[in-house]
Amino acid sequence: MEKRNFRNEKSELDSKTLESGVIKLGKSQNLKVVKNTEHGVYLGTEEDKVLLPKKEVPENTAVGDTLRVFVYRDSQERLIATMVQPAAEVGETAYLKVSQVTNVGAFLDWGLGKELFLPYKEQTKEIEEGEKVLVGIYIDKSKRLSATMKVYDYLTCNSTHEPEDIVSGTVYNYNPKYGAFVAVDNKYHGLIQQKELTQKVYIGMPIEARIKSVRPDGKMDLSLRKKAYLQVDDDAKKIVEFMENNGGKIDYTDKASPERIKTDFNMSKSEFKRAIGRLLKEKRLTIGENNIFLNK
Repeated sequence: MEKRNFRNEKSELDSKTLESGVIKLGKSQNLKVVKNTEHGVYLGTEEDKVLLPKKEVPENTAVGDTLRVFVYRDSQERLIATMVQPAAEVGETAYLKVSQVTNVGAFLDWGLGKELFLPYKEQTKEIEEGEKVLVGIYIDKSKRLSATMKVYDYLTCNSTHEPEDIVSGTVYNYNPKYGAFVAVDNKYHGLIQQKELTQKVYIGMPIEARIKSVRPDGKMDLSLRKKAYLQVDDDAKKIVEFMENNGGKIDYTDKASPERIKTDFNMSKSEFKRAIGRLLKEKRLTIGENNIFLNK
């Protein structure tokens, strides 16, 4: 597959703009029309300006008008303005579809004609064309807009979510010592501790979770399980289904080791005992000396 070849040279206009800071690469901004040409209109100031191509110029636009545009680089690495708002800006995160994978990186669809580059070194797992990945957007050393899957520093702690809220997010990292790190709403810090993981997770996995608590620093502790009084119904159902598929019994009692229970039911011992207690109260089970039987 042919590699993309980026230009290192910058035009004189680019250099002035980057030094002045009037026009912000990778940001939406309000800019004044300073010149009208056959190719479109120039926005900014007489000294520092960027072109908005003719096909995107709103009808009846005149010098002195103010337009809100996004500034990025075209296929020749020149600064260019667009009226199209991409999925995210520099410093933000977005959940984007992978449109192409090469041996130097991948290209993501973020809503503009020119796709966003995700360097190989900024990937945290092997990715495939067609899947979606959570990325942060930054400007690299060559002043190009790029993406990274290392999103920790792009997430914030100023969510308005509260304990017991049900939230959605994306798993962006996993550490067996701590658990699954989740970008809640794809922009806030969240963690599912290892003991709360009731299923296997993977980087890029979309999830729905319950907020157990919000720490003083604003980071959220999450759980894949419902509140105890609600979760017990699901746990009891899981136990009955297991027994129905195993001859109507469990080959141990509620005194079994936590490891055995975790392996079979992905529950803690206390959760297992709580569900067994519910089924006993409903007279659906009988506990023997070494087994638990499903009543007929």
